[in-house]
Amino acid sequence: MYIKWSEKKKYKINILEKIKSETSGIKSSVISITGKYAYGYLKNETGIHRFIRKSPFNTNKKRHTSFISVFVYPEIKEKNKLIQLNNSEIKIDVYKSSGTGGQHVNNTESAVRITHIPTKITTQCQNYRSQHQNKEQAIKQIIFKLNKYFEDKKKIQKDKNQQNKSEIKWGNQIRSYILDKKIIKDIKSKIKTNNINCILNGNIDIFIEKNLEINYKKKNEKH
Repeated sequence: MYIKWSEKKKYKINILEKIKSETSGIKSSVISITGKYAYGYLKNETGIHRFIRKSPFNTNKKRHTSFISVFVYPEIKEKNKLIQLNNSEIKIDVYKSSGTGGQHVNNTESAVRITHIPTKITTQCQNYRSQHQNKEQAIKQIIFKLNKYFEDKKKIQKDKNQQNKSEIKWGNQIRSYILDKKIIKDIKSKIKTNNINCILNGNIDIFIEKNLEINYKKKNEKH
């Protein structure tokens, strides 16, 4: 349905992952949709879609209900700050290394401390007598720390996105597709339609546009 909708919008579609069910059909899939306002249009499709039909696998043609979890999220393209370490974002301090005392005390300012200003992450090195070597090592350390910092940040955001997914159960559905009664009900917009084949063939703008209108009104009411 979403692929057909994207094709009508002339969007670029890429199936990143498709896992087949052990019985039949598709267990899960990940689709990349690229185009103007693609996320803005589709974000309200996030939720549980309830799909009801007479099962073709049941000899008595009993009704079968499937819950399909749809989650829409934007692709965030960040510049890799680790590779492009901006000099304006770091502060470099030099100071005398502490040494071990006696003749080993270093009286020159060879120790280096580097602070990444946006994150307040700090590294320092005084292992070498050469300030240049200490600086080089401190930069390597801060790149390692920044790498871990941004990886952890991405993981936290991913976990947060996962928590935002609706639990798959009764009551959490945003739309019901009742095929044997030839009706589709959109919970939020309260739109009902009998054009099942039309909707499943990607003509879902009727829901998308109405839900965007509802969200816009709610946002203005808050202000």
